[in-house]
Amino acid sequence: MEINEQLINNLRRIGLTQKEALVYSVLFELGGAYPSKVAELAKLNRSTTYKILEQLVLKGVVAELQKGKKLYYQVENPKKLEQFTAEQVRKAKNRAERVKGLIPDLQALYSLVPNKPKVKFFEGKKEILQLYEDHIEQKGKYEMLGISNTAELQKVLPQDFFRHYVKEKEKLGITSRGILPDREKDKSYNQTIYKGVEARFKPKLKFIPKKDFSYKSEITIYGQDKVSIVNFAEGDYVGVIIENKDLHNMMRMIFELAWEGVGKSAKR
Repeated sequence: MEINEQLINNLRRIGLTQKEALVYSVLFELGGAYPSKVAELAKLNRSTTYKILEQLVLKGVVAELQKGKKLYYQVENPKKLEQFTAEQVRKAKNRAERVKGLIPDLQALYSLVPNKPKVKFFEGKKEILQLYEDHIEQKGKYEMLGISNTAELQKVLPQDFFRHYVKEKEKLGITSRGILPDREKDKSYNQTIYKGVEARFKPKLKFIPKKDFSYKSEITIYGQDKVSIVNFAEGDYVGVIIENKDLHNMMRMIFELAWEGVGKSAKR
């Protein structure tokens, strides 16, 4: 018998585990069977198969029958899957409510932890978006400083996210300065990304020779005590946020030295 992979994938999406979905799929194709037959076709040992069948019975999607001295299993009406999913949603809502009630106490305890994490790692495009969200979730106005390969940045961040990001920066009163490689796409960054934004909120930019900036990455100094570093190399999208006042101030000093050393600001 050929395993129905599509059915297994769909069952996993509604909350069954891989093995539960496999056993259910086999049982569904057979209509009903003894555990030994299910184990054979699912290529699982019998003890594991028995446990999974019991779990599926408890979830209400499989029926257990006594045939002579043996237990026999068959799938319930598929509508039972809908009931199972509804129950999963109900339980998830209950868990969410419990967590919500715990948050104030957990936050209070977290603030007392002396060595709580100060470094957060991000991997993949979706998580990189979370890193950039942190730039616009800081309290109060501030000046953002960055050294960036914006041509590569524009390949990673979707246009709709850019619009959201720039709009929030303007709304929060965040000004910025940046050092970029001297390439056409980087030089047109303000016109492309900050089009329609009030002039004082467009980044002030300086450019360095592109031969000196071959890195597909970005460093941003932001908020009152944070630094983010992102790598844009395809297949290796990673980022980190470091929260430390001394490091933040040191990176700000390094940026200012670089800013003074670059030369005249680009008039954009």
